Amino acid sequence: MRNALIPALALILSACATTPQQPRDAFLAELQTLCGKAFAGAMTTTDPRDNDLAGKPMVMHVRECSTGRVAIPLHVGEDRSRTWIVSKTGTGLRLKHDHRHADGSEDTITQYGGDTLAPGTATRQDFPADQFSKDLFTREGRPQSGTNVWTMEIIPGQRFIYAVRRENRHVQFEFDLTRTVEAPPAPWGH
Repeated sequence: MRNALIPALALILSACATTPQQPRDAFLAELQTLCGKAFAGAMTTTDPRDNDLAGKPMVMHVRECSTGRVAIPLHVGEDRSRTWIVSKTGTGLRLKHDHRHADGSEDTITQYGGDTLAPGTATRQDFPADQFSKDLFTREGRPQSGTNVWTMEIIPGQRFIYAVRRENRHVQFEFDLTRTVEAPPAPWGH
């Protein structure tokens, strides 16, 4: 009887070893394939409230990758104040926005973002604003931003899309993954 259990146990263990990745893990793994690379992009939406970003050259640099964490500075022209940080949590993924001044100090509106609430897909994850962000935006006189949902989407080998949505608001940036560009200088504060 004991000898009959060994092959059955081996079959069960091999099935566990080949279980497909959860969508969030697959998304983070796909993001990490871009590590060390920089890509040009642009804002693709045309809301007049975003005229300060319109037409400016953008570069995302997947600068830092470690187990469960990816840091992606976003350069808008000469402005190196923004870094997106995607990290793994016990229940999914977290997106935070690290905003810095040229001297490296934190902006008053920084570290906002949210955690995934749904599994998403291997190529797209949504991050609704967390309570910290809601409180921060309210304190800073921007309570409407507390309903933000940030989205990151990867179309492997083609495009990376970053968007923020809320009622009556949509901003989207797209980056060309078909060719790399020269890595920009370090973001402010790093």
